Amino acid sequence: MKTKILYSVLGMGLLISLASLALSEGERDKPIIPPPKTPILSVSTVPSTGDQNPYGVAFVPKGFPKGGPLNADDILVSNFNDGMNVQGTGSTIMQIKQSGGPASVFFQGQPGLGLTTALGVLKSGFVIVGSVPTTDGKCDTIQQGALLIIDRHGNLVTTLSDNKLLNGPWDLTIHQVGNHAKVFVSNVLSGTVTRINLKAKENGTPVVESMTQIASGYSTACNAAAVVVGPTGLAYDARKDILYVASTDDNEIFAVPGAGDADSDHGPGTVIYQDNEHLFGPLALALAPNGDLITSNGDAINNPSPSQVSLIVEFTPTGQFVGQFQIDPVLGSAFGLAVERSRGRILFAAVDDNFSVLDEWAEQE
Repeated sequence: MKTKILYSVLGMGLLISLASLALSEGERDKPIIPPPKTPILSVSTVPSTGDQNPYGVAFVPKGFPKGGPLNADDILVSNFNDGMNVQGTGSTIMQIKQSGGPASVFFQGQPGLGLTTALGVLKSGFVIVGSVPTTDGKCDTIQQGALLIIDRHGNLVTTLSDNKLLNGPWDLTIHQVGNHAKVFVSNVLSGTVTRINLKAKENGTPVVESMTQIASGYSTACNAAAVVVGPTGLAYDARKDILYVASTDDNEIFAVPGAGDADSDHGPGTVIYQDNEHLFGPLALALAPNGDLITSNGDAINNPSPSQVSLIVEFTPTGQFVGQFQIDPVLGSAFGLAVERSRGRILFAAVDDNFSVLDEWAEQE
């Protein structure tokens, strides 16, 4: 979103029963939002090329291989705009260390990539990022895009593309066990979700074992502020085998059961959260350690209240509002976010698109 310019497969009853099994009520009562007042890090995500409009946010996971610039708990941020602030043309991934200091460039791609919120890190030593380019920042020049796989040294290893199954890779989430990973990808141009079964050994090139469209039917539309809107944030609960989908244009959060092993399209799933008081075009989505879901409001849906702009919202998988806070008083400043449990602390990171800054907060468990 260009923020320089102001502007059912299972019934609900079964989903609620499954959600109640996740954590005890005592654990569920500890909200992530709002975070502590003072962030532990506040870092510019603008490289020397001037890329701006940070979109994707991802923590480097525990056990990530040594021998490169990345370490566990480092934060990666992908830029969607170039130095002229043209949407869909940014080509850098920035690295932010927990020890502080300025961000550094982890990956510099060819100009015009348009790196999206689809940013994730494999435990076996690879980074995956989506590319949805435009030539002039407008919807009528938007291209199909692809997924880029980058090694731990910041080198492009391979590019994944598919005319049907990777049509505007806008966001993703990863579940990895050993050398095998399930990569769920939302496609903003087709309104679908694809699961990629990937084999990724530490010292080898990742291999696609299969690609399957597992969900569809999410609304998509051109948008003057955001170029295009459609299904965005994804969060996967492996214990319940449920994929949660933040659908921006529908202004709803969906749950798709059986996502990890689905061999066919389950449609959009079931709406679990619809809230006209707190939800205004949900974008990024994360599953918090307390079992709640956290989303950022892109304000792409008509927002009736000037005091409710650029909100980050926490809610339960059963659709109960928990809390919110404002990342910036400027419309459209919220986008990518991520949550991580590390060394007895909950780390929460989110970008402010208005200033091209990443903020991180920490709270003891």
